[in-house]
Amino acid sequence: MIEWYKKVVFENYANFDGRARRKEFWMFSLASVIISFALGFVLGLISPTLGLAANVYGLAVLVPSIAVGVRRMHDVGKSGWFLIIPIYSLILACTEGDKGANVYGPDPKNEFNEINEIGKVEL
Repeated sequence: MIEWYKKVVFENYANFDGRARRKEFWMFSLASVIISFALGFVLGLISPTLGLAANVYGLAVLVPSIAVGVRRMHDVGKSGWFLIIPIYSLILACTEGDKGANVYGPDPKNEFNEINEIGKVEL
């Protein structure tokens, strides 16, 4: 879970291009909720003003959260704008991504995508 979180936050902080598989999206979401809850609850017990650290954390991961959501929409072949439709975006986030490459990039589950490109001529 931590590897997926680090991949989203550090490697793809504001990367809105490409695709994100379900596991990347949901592991990041789970880790983010756990961290936010821990910051809010634990620091809130110490001092109510320290509980605001959860809000600061939320602002810090706002861009990567939107970016991984947009990449998740790309994985199912939809535009990132579908992220703003509440119920439908949740359904799409739970849906398996397109097999093979789509207009947004290669399949993130297919580690050996280059083998399929052998012999193809690009114009």
